[in-house]
Amino acid sequence: MTALDAPPSSAYLNDRSHVFHSWSSQGALTPLVVTGGEGSWFWDENGNRYLDFSSQLVNVNIGHQHPKLVAAIQEQAGKLCTIAPFHANEQRSEAARLIAELAPGDLNMVFFTNGGAEATDNAIRMARIYTGRQKVMATYRSYHGATGGSIAVTGDPRRWPSEAGVSGVVHFYGPYAYRSSFYSETEEQESERALAHLRETIMVEGPQTIACIILESVVGTNGILIPPPGYLQGVRDICDEFGIVYIADEVMAGFGRCGEWFAVDHWDVTPDLITWAKGSNSGYVPIGGVVISQKIADTFKDKQYPGGLTYSGHVLGCASVVASINIFKEEGIIEHARMLGTDIIGPALAKLAAKHPSVGEVRGLGVFWALDLVSNAETRKPLVPYNAAGAAAAPMNELAAACKARGLWPFTHFNRMHIVPPINTPVDEVLQGIAIIDEVLDLADARYEG
Repeated sequence: MTALDAPPSSAYLNDRSHVFHSWSSQGALTPLVVTGGEGSWFWDENGNRYLDFSSQLVNVNIGHQHPKLVAAIQEQAGKLCTIAPFHANEQRSEAARLIAELAPGDLNMVFFTNGGAEATDNAIRMARIYTGRQKVMATYRSYHGATGGSIAVTGDPRRWPSEAGVSGVVHFYGPYAYRSSFYSETEEQESERALAHLRETIMVEGPQTIACIILESVVGTNGILIPPPGYLQGVRDICDEFGIVYIADEVMAGFGRCGEWFAVDHWDVTPDLITWAKGSNSGYVPIGGVVISQKIADTFKDKQYPGGLTYSGHVLGCASVVASINIFKEEGIIEHARMLGTDIIGPALAKLAAKHPSVGEVRGLGVFWALDLVSNAETRKPLVPYNAAGAAAAPMNELAAACKARGLWPFTHFNRMHIVPPINTPVDEVLQGIAIIDEVLDLADARYEG
């Protein structure tokens, strides 16, 4: 009997009997039983190895089982596993100091959460209290979490089953030059017209009612959408003009993913609040938070902040963040991520685009890239429709299955294949993964209609 023919393990059977999975039809699942990982690889109980081009959920930034990070968590567990958030603790204090030191401008304070969705909730709460206003603006192509508040702010179809959610949320179109909602012909036009659209939306909603605008600095799951020149600075200027709080969602794009500590550093823009989470420690322990500008933090000097979490600043999570940031610095991981983007991934994907007619556009920074796949390059018709499911999603499902059969674990969403391995992945392994994508894109080309 081969490994593939082996009967289901107890781990698999118990999962199917008792584990309720997120974002899934429970009866359709056949989850992989993962038993280990190292670096940019993980493997299942049958010994099948996969090159992780998804970084799981685009968060395992320094790879699986980094020995220094594992050791730091073990060491802290031997000293103190948990302490309530109203105490001070060395690891919590140091994690906050390091994050504030990395953040731009006067973002000097850190509120710790359990993950990115709670960071969104608390950033919005801070903005509402600070401004005395209620409305929140966010783009349609966005994802900000799945708690009651963060899913209401989310702009993509994952919000739909939770309607009607938290009130006061207004969605608008952000820039997406390849499929411009503004009929733009250049990135400069896209920036100008997207900002004009935002300004007009603010006008009709009433600027005096708007507490904050929340933006993914680089839109992640919804397309790796790089803001065109001047856009983020334009948002900053509009927020300043109308007294609106600018929240940068860096949960996916931050901590080196875009080749900088925070993605906003690419454009020298300083938000009022930054949300962060899983990339800070590669998801080894749940943690997240909000980096807070001094002017907003000062709002709560003499009055209570009405929010808190039992596990806020959990010491194991904070110890892992401290260790992770130090690993980034010691091993030159930010520099490596930047190099991968400019010298390796970008050029390699450009070659794929020249070879495969199904590649409509290549977009990315650092180790955060997407292939926008089309069935007609002239009309830019997506390979599968927006929010495709069932038979309509078959072409992308076929690509994903072909990758897995070749030992590559991909990240796909709608009509896109994202290239998001750990940001410290060696060059040869990055090229190995891209070579597999090169092979499977023949399947997409076979469906090309142009």
